[in-house]
Amino acid sequence: MNGEASTPDDAVPALYSCTIAHVRTAPRRYALRHRTYLWLLDPDHPPRLPRPLRPLARFDPRDHFTGDAPSIRAGLDAFLAGHGIRLDGGRVLMLTHARVLGHVFNPLTLYWCHGPAGDLRCVVAEVHNTYGGRHCYLLRPDATGSARTAKEFYVSPFFPVDGAYRMRLPRPGPRLDLTVHLDRDGGRAFTATVRGDRRAANARTLLRLALRHPWSTLAVTAAIRAHGIRLYLRGLPVQPRPHHREPEKAT
Repeated sequence: MNGEASTPDDAVPALYSCTIAHVRTAPRRYALRHRTYLWLLDPDHPPRLPRPLRPLARFDPRDHFTGDAPSIRAGLDAFLAGHGIRLDGGRVLMLTHARVLGHVFNPLTLYWCHGPAGDLRCVVAEVHNTYGGRHCYLLRPDATGSARTAKEFYVSPFFPVDGAYRMRLPRPGPRLDLTVHLDRDGGRAFTATVRGDRRAANARTLLRLALRHPWSTLAVTAAIRAHGIRLYLRGLPVQPRPHHREPEKAT
């Protein structure tokens, strides 16, 4: 694990101390913010942690894609192959929560997928919901890092599966600055942002972040459910959950 005080912009693994904000604008305005931390890593070369720190960061292929691939990279390559895409050994950058103390929940994991020459071929956005489902969106961002895709997966119990996402997903650098909009008939219904600062992936930084945000992924799950209860008590109607393959196959 990197022991330097700073991390070059292109070095992985890295940590981001970040703030996640959600703003719901319809049918009723509601906003929330919470702080957490995320990992940026190359799934071909996951972090090698000292044994005492391993419970604080585990990256398990069962937590991604179909859950039955021998590695995260193998699961990604199988998903891409199902869409006719080959990376030919190119580098992948993965932004994600780690499994912490045996628990993980990743509302959104992102994969920036490059060819051998370093060209960005696509971005994969892997979405998990609190019902145990997962779904992957294949995105082809433009020069500004923006992409648009139809919504195909049930996430919030207060939104049906309709509309389209517009995502701005520039590759993380010294700053992390991601935006996801949900547009429905009648206008923008929801915006999520993830903003943070890059930190060196060393033992001191990880311990500091883990102490500041204990049980970080469990806290995300608890916060989602607590805010869902508040919205329900405020009278927002619950949308029926459609049947969905869980987890989704790479086709």
